[in-house]
Amino acid sequence: MPFTKFTNLDFDQIKIQIKSYLRANSDFKDFDFEGSNFSALIDTLAYNTYITAFNSNMVVNESFLDSATIRENVVSLARNIGYVPRSRSAAKAQVSFPFNTTSTAATATLSAGLVCVGTVENTNYLFSIPNDVVTTIVNGVATFNNIDVYQGTFLRKQFVVDGSLDQRFLLDNSFIDSSTIVVKVKGLSDTGLGREYSKADNILNIDSTSEIYLLQEAKDERYELLFGDGYFGKKLENGAVITATYIITDGKEGNGPTNFSYSGRVVDDLGNAIVPSSNISVTTNSAASNGGDIESIDSIKYFAPRIYASQYRAVTARDYEAIIQSIYPNTESVAVVGGEELDPPEFGQVLISIKPKNGDFVSDFDKQNIQSKLKNYSLSGINQKIIDLKVLYVEIDSAVYYNSSQVSNVNEVKSKVMSVLSTFSTSNINKFGGRFKYSKLGQIIDGSDSSITSNITRVVIRRNMKCLLNQSAQYEICYGNAFKKNAGGFNIKSTGFTLANQTGTLYFTDVPDATGNMGVLSVVKESSESDEYTVVAKSAGTVDYTKGEIIINTLNVTSTVAANDVIEIQAFPDSNDVIGLKDLYLSFSVSDSTINMVKDTISSGEQISGVGYKTTSSYLNGSLKRGDTSTTTTSLTSTTTTTTTSGSGY
Repeated sequence: MPFTKFTNLDFDQIKIQIKSYLRANSDFKDFDFEGSNFSALIDTLAYNTYITAFNSNMVVNESFLDSATIRENVVSLARNIGYVPRSRSAAKAQVSFPFNTTSTAATATLSAGLVCVGTVENTNYLFSIPNDVVTTIVNGVATFNNIDVYQGTFLRKQFVVDGSLDQRFLLDNSFIDSSTIVVKVKGLSDTGLGREYSKADNILNIDSTSEIYLLQEAKDERYELLFGDGYFGKKLENGAVITATYIITDGKEGNGPTNFSYSGRVVDDLGNAIVPSSNISVTTNSAASNGGDIESIDSIKYFAPRIYASQYRAVTARDYEAIIQSIYPNTESVAVVGGEELDPPEFGQVLISIKPKNGDFVSDFDKQNIQSKLKNYSLSGINQKIIDLKVLYVEIDSAVYYNSSQVSNVNEVKSKVMSVLSTFSTSNINKFGGRFKYSKLGQIIDGSDSSITSNITRVVIRRNMKCLLNQSAQYEICYGNAFKKNAGGFNIKSTGFTLANQTGTLYFTDVPDATGNMGVLSVVKESSESDEYTVVAKSAGTVDYTKGEIIINTLNVTSTVAANDVIEIQAFPDSNDVIGLKDLYLSFSVSDSTINMVKDTISSGEQISGVGYKTTSSYLNGSLKRGDTSTTTTSLTSTTTTTTTSGSGY
């Protein structure tokens, strides 16, 4: 009888199959397999079969990129399609300092290596530079301006080329920031450390004389240097000395330091150390940021095929996503919008919006660096433009009903609700093209604790308008989602602000026109009468409820109640499912949401008949001001006051 089932990896099933096979054999037809010593032999055979099958299965799994789990195998498979995983990235800061000296030398050189020590939360971090920095000495002062320092320790490794076929050039350390690697090769006729070799990402445009090296990740997150063979890249001669310098870093842990103290070494043009004649005060131009960890296995699996598919050119949105992730490791999410999708169309333009891992905005320096590197992948006639992040915030106002007979501390239940909402936001929503799914939100709130009986949740969307203070400007704010319209107005709410030539705190509100598709945006302030407001500018802009768009006419904003010169402007979405379209980054703002715990008196048995049961409206409008959720009816009182300010937009 043949052994036909080969798919079982369970020990017991394998054992049963062996017994069935033996019973089918006439020599063992009446043999007692359970009560004999032969059972031990069957167990041994089944165990050996199980181990062999398991190992074979694991070997096959590790042979494919999408199923491999061991980093060394994932990296090796990615290498086959020309993908080099991102290394750790050192947090980078920019500092300046004057170096006073009595030296008569013409120049001063800040030596590669340790420059300063940064401090954050009572923890010290070393900051180094990968290359020497040279400046002139003027009137006894050597000024080092705008020096980029990298968090980590500067190290050096040398190799002597022996010409053997099995010689490998492995850097000893993990935690290397590969962007800081500097390779110099000293030939038999060279002086000093020799000639600096350039890092190549591929063999395109490389000939037999190209002084290049290739980099690949090896075992244990270390890196290996590869050199030319005389056809693609210059071949190293026997006896040549390779010097590799690099910085090992703590990655993202090094982000944050703003205060630095000098610890560097300065030499003159003869290499002699220069002693400062006074204490060195370091000025921080930019705090340490953009530090990151080595690329994860999941990230390699996702981006390696996409980089390969892009073939080193940026055409589709997926191409841009993969390429930007490789050239700017601090990227969390990318949105790419073709100019043809804009209104009006801008053919030949590609607008790129990047959400960094740390913070909300990409610095001007990083923008320039990204655009410069993108030129290597861009097609003729296509212009890339990196625009600032536009965030569409989603907030909720939720009444959560709970059975008081099952709750000893209602605050603990509320904390559970906030916790699951935070997890929900990070795993499902916060991204370009993100979708806030109302039905799933209700499910996770109800499921956060067994005592919760139901919830009534209302949704609010918000954009933050960055104001140009004391300047006349116009503003256009797009939400990408239609607004819900209340014919009585008060659909648009804002935080307070002040205008030139006006007194008091002002707010935006709206009144729909007869069609209901458009509305008039007004500027109002609170009246001395309760729940009444005075119109300061009756027609300060327009509201398109269908498009979800607000246009604000010329205004001169002088201050804002909210921090960072921002006016928070909210609306109620027409659909409770909110989508981040085009270049809008969708963010579920849990911290700005309201969770009200309401006792369910029916479930607790306090009021079985339902008399006195507290209900919650499924709709919310409230007063005019943002943040005020009262349901008091407000009214607008027109005055003769007008504004002469001119406004601006964004």
